[in-house]
Amino acid sequence: MYKHYSSVRPSDEFSVKTENGHHSKKTRYIRKEGSGNVKFRHVPEEWLMFVMDIFTTLVEIRWRVMLLIFALSYILSWLFFGILFWFIALMHGDIRNHNTQPCVFEVRSFTAAFLFSLETQTTIGYGFRGMSENCMVAIIVVTIQDVISCFIDTFVIGIVVSKMASARKRAQTVGFSSHAVINLRDGFLCLSWRIGDFRRNHLVEGTACAQIVHSKMHQTGKVDMGMEDLAIQQRDITLVTPTTICHRIELGSPLYKMSLDDLRKANIELVVSFTYTDDSTGILHQTRTSYTPDEILWGHLFQEMIRVSRKHYKVDYNLFNNTTKVLVPMISAEEYDKKKQLQLSARLPPQHSPRCSPQTLSQNPQENQPKLLTEGAEQERDDQPVPDDPTSVTGSQHLDSSTQ
Repeated sequence: MYKHYSSVRPSDEFSVKTENGHHSKKTRYIRKEGSGNVKFRHVPEEWLMFVMDIFTTLVEIRWRVMLLIFALSYILSWLFFGILFWFIALMHGDIRNHNTQPCVFEVRSFTAAFLFSLETQTTIGYGFRGMSENCMVAIIVVTIQDVISCFIDTFVIGIVVSKMASARKRAQTVGFSSHAVINLRDGFLCLSWRIGDFRRNHLVEGTACAQIVHSKMHQTGKVDMGMEDLAIQQRDITLVTPTTICHRIELGSPLYKMSLDDLRKANIELVVSFTYTDDSTGILHQTRTSYTPDEILWGHLFQEMIRVSRKHYKVDYNLFNNTTKVLVPMISAEEYDKKKQLQLSARLPPQHSPRCSPQTLSQNPQENQPKLLTEGAEQERDDQPVPDDPTSVTGSQHLDSSTQ
């Protein structure tokens, strides 16, 4: 029975074969940074939808594209109204005859008309070029240009402020651990991952969620997608210090019947998210990431990164992704529960034995509790500190070999 307990290294390679040959690398459903790995094709009236919701479109595009669009909006508006002023001066005869009363003073060429349009829209006011009272059309064009200039300025400022205060920027300061781990907690196999806030201003409140995404491809090319929710023991979190989120693998869990080999062969993806409110802006944010089976470390435990001093709690983010190898059974949680039941029934005395009566059992309740693990196995608990020294891993492996 001791052979079921071993320390699994993250660098261990598992050669997985199926009926069609070697198992191909799984395509992520959610990328590591949290964006969806989905491409839309043949969307009906796609450009129309982008134009109808132009504000959201400009907020979501990249900065360089947005700055290019805004620069072109100003330059094209200057050019458009410059052409209008040049056309008005041409029709009025200001370009041909310099002795007449012009519509716009000192606008005798296209270059002068363009400069007048720029000065009018940006309210520079050099005092060299200006409107006269001779042309009502020119006055109307100047009024329209001023109104459009206000709209462009308001639109640009609103887009820039919304883009700078975007929830995606705040979501980058809340991060998940690079790997998820599976270890023993209180006699149960548990799936855990770590989340932390890298800014000093903390969050008001947050809720953690997790799902298992299944994907199955048929020979016809059809793809079936399925999602199952994972029960989290502590969903509501105040993220002052980094927190380890835990899912107990018990009856009803999608991972209940998966052993280490089954997990490596499974075509699943663990998608986790954290929805929270920022105390500085009051804006609702969400951070997401995903873990493939190769990124779920079986037999590992996160190292402790919080230390207590006389005045403060100290958090060392250099240990945020560090794990320590522990002894964990390589069997599924279902098989592990069955073995615990067998150990429990084997340690209980027969009911017909005269030496073991119910009264004797009730007098010594601590002696009646079965040991869930063998003497050669060790179980890491949350209240025990995890040593940072790598010699702890060597000691565990030596203990494992000695029990065998």
